Amino acid sequence: MRNDEPSVLRQLARLSTIGVSLVAATAIGLAIGYGLDRVLGTRPWLTLMFTLFGIAAGFLNLFRDVGMLGRGRR
Repeated sequence: MRNDEPSVLRQLARLSTIGVSLVAATAIGLAIGYGLDRVLGTRPWLTLMFTLFGIAAGFLNLFRDVGMLGRGRR
């Protein structure tokens, strides 16, 4: 085993955070949109917009993490 290869446990730990990251980004976007809708009275538009931003941010994190795992194997 080479020293520059990440261990199996380290790879599993990184993979386990991917699902949490997707859900957390979506939930944060939803909470921000819902809060702004309550304050500004623009229901449901900001909730929808910020939820979509949260989903996009979650997938961006997903692609970054998967890309890092792929680079580590080469």
